[in-house]
Amino acid sequence: MSDESETEHRLSWGEATYRFPPLRNALLAGLLLCLGLALEALDVAGGVTIAIFLLACAIGGRYFAAEGFEEFIEEREVGIEALMLLAAAGAAVFGLFAEAATLVFLYALAEAIEELTFSRTRSAIRDLLDLAPKQARRLVGDREEVVAAEQLVVGEIFVVRPGEALPTDGIVRKGSSTLNEAPVTGESIPVEKGPGQEVFAGTVNGERALEAEVTRAYADNTLQRIVHMVEEAQSQKSSAQRFVDRFATRYSPAVLGGAVLVALVPPLLGGNWEEWALRAVTVLVAGAPCALVMSVPVAAAAAITRAGREGILIKGGLQLEALGRIQAVCFDKTGTLTKGSPEVTDFIALAGEETYALRLAAAVEARSEHPLAKAVVAYARERGVDPPPADDFEALVGHGASAQVEGREVWVGSPQLVAQRASGAAPPQAQALQDDGKTVVFVGEGERLLALLALRDQARPEVATAIAELRGLGVRHISMLTGDNERTARAIARQAGLDDVSAELKPDDKVRAVEALRERHGAVAMVGDGINDAPALAGADVGIAMGTGGTDAAIEAADVALMADDLRKVAEALRLGRRATRISRQNLLFSVVLLTLLIPSAVVGLLTVVVAVAIHEAAELLAVGNGVRAARGPARPVAST
Repeated sequence: MSDESETEHRLSWGEATYRFPPLRNALLAGLLLCLGLALEALDVAGGVTIAIFLLACAIGGRYFAAEGFEEFIEEREVGIEALMLLAAAGAAVFGLFAEAATLVFLYALAEAIEELTFSRTRSAIRDLLDLAPKQARRLVGDREEVVAAEQLVVGEIFVVRPGEALPTDGIVRKGSSTLNEAPVTGESIPVEKGPGQEVFAGTVNGERALEAEVTRAYADNTLQRIVHMVEEAQSQKSSAQRFVDRFATRYSPAVLGGAVLVALVPPLLGGNWEEWALRAVTVLVAGAPCALVMSVPVAAAAAITRAGREGILIKGGLQLEALGRIQAVCFDKTGTLTKGSPEVTDFIALAGEETYALRLAAAVEARSEHPLAKAVVAYARERGVDPPPADDFEALVGHGASAQVEGREVWVGSPQLVAQRASGAAPPQAQALQDDGKTVVFVGEGERLLALLALRDQARPEVATAIAELRGLGVRHISMLTGDNERTARAIARQAGLDDVSAELKPDDKVRAVEALRERHGAVAMVGDGINDAPALAGADVGIAMGTGGTDAAIEAADVALMADDLRKVAEALRLGRRATRISRQNLLFSVVLLTLLIPSAVVGLLTVVVAVAIHEAAELLAVGNGVRAARGPARPVAST
């Protein structure tokens, strides 16, 4: 494909008519064919019409003839283009100049439309690059200067004003705002960003200005990497496509050999030489496997492109094909089915006012780096409770922490700490909360028990919808594989509606669990974070890494990388795989049935050259049009600059 054709995806079809050379030449050949037919009907001198028909052949066949010769000379293979050239030449030898011109015109037109459609489908993902501005506001001291985005260097600070798109990836250093991350993750709901959080090229800033530090150069930003990965994926072939390619390399020479036999054997047995030679020409046309060759790659390219625009990076045709076979899906728990960080779910005052107990608990936990402590402090601040200063902080390893708050000894910790420090036993509510898979933390003042808090890594809000969508796709078995304790795992599994739970697993245990699921249910997809679950991701038929925006290692670890933390995209990936597989099979079946009908019809003389060409090219365009359907689906809004 020429460099010029690679840019045509941005053109309208009308513009492509004169700016896309193969299509332009095909249409010019069609005009010459019409002119020749009109002159022939007016009984204009035969030499003039023949010259026009031959000119139509030369112009229309320029591109596919060059491809045919190149394939034969460099690869010593007889391809579809060679079959068409021989058929056109054969028609001309027998004085069928109009038929030869018709063959060339229809084949050139079909090939041009196919190539333009394929180019548009495969290159549509490059539109993402237009979302990142070509200029940036670099901060030098207290002064902003506008520079080309390519000039930004890792470590420099750039400014993004409200409504502007980010020129490259970075980390927010100053300010907070909401960003539309749809171009990167496919998620249209704006995301809150503040100091220390990652931001990506092409995302659109909301209502407040941000200052961010460059973490990736413009040429290596997230949008560039998405485009690069999708283009690489489109070049990797599925097993079905490799079979079709191998078949075509053997089939085309067989068609040529069959046409030679049709031309020679019957005349040697007494048949009319000219009649059988014309039938041989028709066999060349009828037997060319164009629709067969295009049956898989267009559907695969369309599906992979669509996935990329949805923030789903599929590594290649093999992985897309595997997605179409998935019968069981297993999820990691922490950070996959859950948000990955604990949250306070219950706060029960046991003595005194709730605000008083929460204020003291937050004062102690504000000095701790433990994830549970951070959750308690966040819970207090959400309720407008500011912790007072604490002194003499002491971490009680494995149990909790204590400190002096406003002259009183305050401790926060586990049920074991209650037995050591409190005068009474833990209340009965604690056991019920623990049975629900929650972690219970007690707050005490001296020997008095003030309150208890329950915390849990909450299931993602979309988990029920995501599981329902997977079941709607016909997935037989959905389970959890986690290293967490069984009680907590089963609580989340009940909430998510999973079929099974395997808890307290080591990495190699997860691999064995995936193998067991494959034996019982068929092809398995493993969904995890791409790092901790790497062995299981690699052992599954399809490994799906979640929330990998900006994470190179996670993207490399999996077959499919989801740029956003959205479980619903797992079902979308499977849906695209199933649709592409279904469409490819439809095209393959249609192409094979058509060939089995056309070739015998050509041999027995039921088809003329022109009819064979018309049916052949219509079938090719039908296969291409059907393949493009793999990109269809519910549209998601994409931010624009």
